[in-house]
Amino acid sequence: MSTPSVGPATGTRTHCPYCSLQCGMTLERSGRTLQVQPWADFPVNEGALCRKGWTATGLRGHRERLTSPLLRDGATGELRTASWDEALDVVATRMRALQAESGPDAVAVFGGGGLTNEKAYQLGKLARVALGTSQIDYNGRWCMSSAASAANQALGLDRGLPFPLADLERTDLVVLVGSNLAETMPPAARHLDRLRERGGRVVVLDPRRTATAERADLVLQPLPGTDLAVALGLLHLLDGAGAVDEEYVATRTTGFEDVRRSVAGWWPERVERVSGVAAEDLRELAGLLADAERAVVLTARGAEQHAQGTDTVLAWINVALALGLPGRDASGWGCLTGQGNGQGGREHGQKADQLPGYRMIDDPAARAHVAGVWGVAPETLPGPGRSAYELLEALGTAGGPRALLVTGSNPVVSAPNADHVTERLDALDLLVVVDLVLSETAARADVVLPVAQWAEETGTMTNLEGRVVLRQRAVAPPAGVRDELELLADLAARLGSPVPFGTDAAEVFAELGRASAGGRADYSGITHERVRAEQGVFWPCPAVPEGRAPHPGTPRLFAERFATPDGRARCRVVEHRGPVEQPDAAFPLHLTTGRVLAQYQSGAQTRRIRDLPDTGPFVELHPLLAARIGAADGEPVVVTTRRGSLRAPARVVDSIRPDTVFVPFHWVGANRLTHDALDPSSRMPEFKACAAAVWLAASPDPTPDVSSAQATVREQAAAGVPA
Repeated sequence: MSTPSVGPATGTRTHCPYCSLQCGMTLERSGRTLQVQPWADFPVNEGALCRKGWTATGLRGHRERLTSPLLRDGATGELRTASWDEALDVVATRMRALQAESGPDAVAVFGGGGLTNEKAYQLGKLARVALGTSQIDYNGRWCMSSAASAANQALGLDRGLPFPLADLERTDLVVLVGSNLAETMPPAARHLDRLRERGGRVVVLDPRRTATAERADLVLQPLPGTDLAVALGLLHLLDGAGAVDEEYVATRTTGFEDVRRSVAGWWPERVERVSGVAAEDLRELAGLLADAERAVVLTARGAEQHAQGTDTVLAWINVALALGLPGRDASGWGCLTGQGNGQGGREHGQKADQLPGYRMIDDPAARAHVAGVWGVAPETLPGPGRSAYELLEALGTAGGPRALLVTGSNPVVSAPNADHVTERLDALDLLVVVDLVLSETAARADVVLPVAQWAEETGTMTNLEGRVVLRQRAVAPPAGVRDELELLADLAARLGSPVPFGTDAAEVFAELGRASAGGRADYSGITHERVRAEQGVFWPCPAVPEGRAPHPGTPRLFAERFATPDGRARCRVVEHRGPVEQPDAAFPLHLTTGRVLAQYQSGAQTRRIRDLPDTGPFVELHPLLAARIGAADGEPVVVTTRRGSLRAPARVVDSIRPDTVFVPFHWVGANRLTHDALDPSSRMPEFKACAAAVWLAASPDPTPDVSSAQATVREQAAAGVPA
């Protein structure tokens, strides 16, 4: 184990276990208590934390913390305690038997965007080397994959923010598209406040007037799934006003003339009819962008979690490129990554089509390089597998995986069309879940393996800026709980891996660096010691020959060239199609989902922390809609889609569109409603828009039978008929 830096005054410096800010914090022991204290000079948060960060030690010693493996008893059907040897023997024996019967892809792996880089790397290696399966993906596919796909297509490289977060307060204008920054990553919102204090402007696009919108100078409330149309209309206005940076476009991009022609028909009144954004508001935003010397456009899940998410991000990147923003000081486009290691988690091997270093798995040179580091023959590595939702949908089907190893994820709550996914999980021959607590997914498992949590392990994370930071172990895990690197190494050995798996985080990271060397996400010049000393290192950071000064890391990208063969960005023509499922007579409303301040992701951790308010799910609706159905604030209502229903209290607010309802996704129920249509490029599901109905719980159900409606939609999909 790497030794934590612990002193009587400073404690252990580490990072918050939640979002992609990876805020710095200090953990101090006081008897049996572990207390969170500020780390004032860490640049990302300067000692500030949200309520989730301040209460992050709340799971330590929690009565629901798992401290021994659990096995499903064949006679009773109940989970019982087991030894580690018994549990791992069962997992390895059954996995090998299933692969002997049905081939290597009979076993699948589903990872998480909260795993350290070291664990994500080893999980990918476990799948491809020890199991030989192509079936691996992770829940980060549902985080920023559409932005990643767009950035790779347009800029040649995917890094959430191609500049440090603090650049926001030095720009003149920030445009937030589908982001509720003030609630999802509150310490970052101070940059918006500082920007406005020095005279800058903030614009928010969101169907809801959120806490972030309260910090804005201009708020646009488009229909869910229409941010793309807004971007097309915006570029139309900028072009007409002569605001396009023609020299930048001519020297640093390709394809802009085709884009220019494609937006010619998107006049503001057309945008208003499609999106609900008033033409005068669109003109005001265009004027702000045209007048700003420096500007930043940021997209997030509200714009990206759609079946047209990649195209939507490409449209906003086109706006940024037309204005000559990317690569300029305190300007550009970026994506606000959500999960703690959503960035690093995909760079190093959890994604179905990627090897470490953001190398593509179907590239022979990439396969040869990584195989050489791993000590195996390139031809033994499997090819690309299924994306996250497609993998889950295939579970237990003919030709699909028969066993699944889940770590760092809770798909029973977080997957779209969650009831269908739960059916697929229940159809497996073997479900193995690695977790801290008995999550909703773990409760359905055949084997549950308890592992250390963030304060009990050492490892690196990559935050939304591309800054690699070091979580340091502050305390030992409870007796009976194993470090996940040790678990993966033990399981790999039992599966007959041809090569050993390391268990020391610093050594695993060094191997990751060698595997990433020369790739787009090159970590080879980064070490645990360097990250600890420098408070984070930005990738790419390649190793240099001995005797030369180390590479300084790359806080800002694209100043001289883009990461494309010719160094130019690609402007891409995209067209607005709208959500796959449009409202109709039976389901007349738009449903969208999102987060709330006190909870995180599926809530498996935060819902168990006493000091965080657990309100349960609610249905946010406008007073006009509430009056129409006769609902008062706090009264139970039912919201239904073609996939399922949710009963929850109404929250009547005038900050949401009258034709839209909002449900937070931290509790079981919200994702029973969401649509599983996929973006053709990123394979991102359409979490953020579908057709819905809502009525007072005491009233008769006015909608058609949901199961019949869902069956009809699936029959149509199988026949190639759009929903």
